[in-house]
Amino acid sequence: MFDKVLIANRGEIALRIHRACRELGIHTVAVHSTADSEAMHVRLADESVCLGPPPPGESYLNIPAIIAAAEITNADAVHPGYGFLSENANFALIVEEHGFTFIGPSVRHIRLMGDKIEAKATMKRAGLPVVPGGDAPVRSDAEAARIASEIGYPVLVKAAAGGGGRGMKIVHDSDQLPQALAGARAEAQASFASDILYIEKYFDGVRHIEVQILADGIGNVIHLGERDCSLQRRHQKVLEESPSPALNDDERVEIGEQSAQAIRALGYRGVGTVEYLYTGSAFYFIEMNTRLQVEHPVTEMVTGIDLVREQIRIASGTPLGYAQGDIAFSGHAIECRINAENPETFVPSPGRIEGYHAPGGLGVRVDSALYAGYTIPPYYDSMIAKVIVHGASRNECLMRLRRALEEYVITGVETSIPLHLRLIANPDFVNGVYDTRWLERFVAGGDKSQASRSVADA
Repeated sequence: MFDKVLIANRGEIALRIHRACRELGIHTVAVHSTADSEAMHVRLADESVCLGPPPPGESYLNIPAIIAAAEITNADAVHPGYGFLSENANFALIVEEHGFTFIGPSVRHIRLMGDKIEAKATMKRAGLPVVPGGDAPVRSDAEAARIASEIGYPVLVKAAAGGGGRGMKIVHDSDQLPQALAGARAEAQASFASDILYIEKYFDGVRHIEVQILADGIGNVIHLGERDCSLQRRHQKVLEESPSPALNDDERVEIGEQSAQAIRALGYRGVGTVEYLYTGSAFYFIEMNTRLQVEHPVTEMVTGIDLVREQIRIASGTPLGYAQGDIAFSGHAIECRINAENPETFVPSPGRIEGYHAPGGLGVRVDSALYAGYTIPPYYDSMIAKVIVHGASRNECLMRLRRALEEYVITGVETSIPLHLRLIANPDFVNGVYDTRWLERFVAGGDKSQASRSVADA
């Protein structure tokens, strides 16, 4: 096991990793920008190193500074968390070339799954169903038009190196295609330094289902069930739950086993998430994330397995300690991502936290690095907390979630808590009847149609 781990991230995920390390008896090194000098993970870590000024490119994305921090603190390993450099194959390679362990999958697998076109082809060979569309980069507008015509509109133009909805455009007819291609190329180049695109069939009214995988790289692979991540705004997840209210037991067993089998064929190591579109009758692979997910706590709540702990153990060379038959799924869990932003306009709301009180009680978990007096900097993602609840049933979970959100006090900045309270009171959500476009329709149309019945009436 490692003696010291450098945490190459910030906020709640840095604190989450610190806690897992401490429970394993591992010392931690926090790295931070000057804007985060008073952050909770910096206060609690055994050591801390300032990387540079607030802009991510000069701090959390500054690879030489991170490596130097690992060297001067004599760290054994680097945990990237999620976001920032977590899926950067070059960073993983540099970490390992300097003699540190990268707590994540191999460089080869990060690179493979980071190329969405190659990932799709690889998973297709491994037996997973994939979204209809081109199997190679689009080389010209004419070729794009031909592919779109063959698979039929609407189509989705996507960045090969993409993620988080960037470099992605929905095209409903041929007249929109040239402008969509130009916009996606520009956005992809700006976000990923690559303007390579591909085209897939666009499905409306679908669910976004993902399967959590654990693998030790020596043949032991298990799945930890599925999460439903369909509540999204601009392709960014807002709320996740496990299990999905859209699947029956046979479907969840089938997609879990299929995913584990495909990952086993890759010889994969670490945690990973296989993501699908679900049409109501069929699953289509869309991508694999080679890192810890923001929504990993809902899986932890229904399985009782600490995913960050398992990440660290696997990276240290310890074989997976579970077989598939050892995994027992219990009850239901939901996570709400709490952002520092206006709940109606979604304008970010950084600033000083005047008052803070986290909800508690049976089945309630809050992953956050906030505290009264802390100042949320304006330079980073607006997510400031995650409220995760667990219940014996989905209805019990919803009742507990409403109670937890009502208890949560964050003053001094605006937050998305009011939005979540409206969402979970809506009859569609209460009944589990929603898809990837539902939240955008809800926001655009207001919430006048909701609240005709309460969660307790469900």
